[in-house]
Amino acid sequence: MTYQDCLDYLYQQLPMYQRIGNAAFKKSLDNIVALCEAMGQPQHQFKSIHVAGTNGKGSSSHMLAAVLQESGYKTGLYTSPHLKSFTERVRINGQELPQDYLVQFVEQYKPLFERVKPSFLK
Repeated sequence: MTYQDCLDYLYQQLPMYQRIGNAAFKKSLDNIVALCEAMGQPQHQFKSIHVAGTNGKGSSSHMLAAVLQESGYKTGLYTSPHLKSFTERVRINGQELPQDYLVQFVEQYKPLFERVKPSFLK
């Protein structure tokens, strides 16, 4: 799978609210629970901060990541949407996720995604 194939798969195959409307919206946490179980409960492997709200999430998240990184913590940051490249959504210590890592991740979990059909934020 190429990087472009990977993006095409994410945008075309997974339910996306912007493409199919309310059919992509799931009120329960069943999908995320199934994904976390299949991936070995990764959310229990690190401390995290979830930033939510109407305005300022991106700025607040980038500021928190910068402060924590400067304090010596290893930081991961996920933001959406992206401006130029899909990989800018995920940063580890300020560095964009490598394209080949995204491709490998999607290839590894593609059967799981097709079984669970998680929604996808564009």
